[in-house]
Amino acid sequence: METTITIAADSAQCSSAAPSPGKRDGSITVHKLIDLYMSAYTGRDDTRPQRLAWWQAQLGVLRLSEVTDDHVFHALESLSAQRGRFFAGRDADGRCIFKAKGKPFAPATLNRYQAAIGAVFTWAIRQRIAPRGWDNPCRRLGTRPENNSIVRFLSDDERGRLFAACKASKWKPLFALVLLAIVSGARKGELRALRWRDVDLNAGLASVEVTKNGDRKTLVLTPDVCTELRRFEGAAATLVFASARRPDRAFNFDAGVWPTALRQSRITRFRFHDLRHSCASYLAQNGATLLEIADVLGHRNLNVTKRYSHLATAHKAKLIARVMSNLE
Repeated sequence: METTITIAADSAQCSSAAPSPGKRDGSITVHKLIDLYMSAYTGRDDTRPQRLAWWQAQLGVLRLSEVTDDHVFHALESLSAQRGRFFAGRDADGRCIFKAKGKPFAPATLNRYQAAIGAVFTWAIRQRIAPRGWDNPCRRLGTRPENNSIVRFLSDDERGRLFAACKASKWKPLFALVLLAIVSGARKGELRALRWRDVDLNAGLASVEVTKNGDRKTLVLTPDVCTELRRFEGAAATLVFASARRPDRAFNFDAGVWPTALRQSRITRFRFHDLRHSCASYLAQNGATLLEIADVLGHRNLNVTKRYSHLATAHKAKLIARVMSNLE
């Protein structure tokens, strides 16, 4: 039977024994440091609490001054042999639910675990909690190679079948959600957090106040997207893709309607995140530069966007032919 693991969405506040920012104290335990970090965390990464809870179980009893790169390395090595987990929504109390996968953690996931604890250590240094001169142990660890060369995106035929399945879904906003994801290239978390006050259907724009990278981003909405959104437009303060039973929370489409749409459209090996890849791939295939694609997706590092460069071959060929053909 598949195991379901429930982790608190927000770690408890640290005890009065924990130092406040600006007070250096290497004796603080990693467990208390993570609690302190999470009490100040304002990001929208749904996986952050679960990953840091795992680190609390691995390194929680250690004092900050005792943590070395060996501790982080061996913890990640043990994690690499375990089965992965995926976010499966929240329970009635708002706590994140993660379910086990059949495969071990991918290198990319291990890198995210390392980045999560590394962010805590960096925060401790910047907040003057870590002892003076203490070095972030994650800086001495490399990251695992990630296979980003294969980009999964929807073919024209798959896209047509998926759209038909979404339009027939019992959850009426599903087609608008999928269409918006492809058109804007927005992340799932950004779409889940979108409120009607952030959307200007007359201007065809939506504003994402805080992205995964901590930046603001504007989503451009096509007329088709605006038409679909108008079908269920709500009050300014409400979520665009809200749950009917819990309007204060986003609808958990991962749990039922999204897998159902994929199954009905006979699409395999496809994640919701691949809608974002589809956006970038369509742009690359139609002449967009890597800089333009990075701007749409909100990439800070252009190296991340280079995974789509092979799809822009035709555009590059036309460019070279136009500029270089009369050199003789």
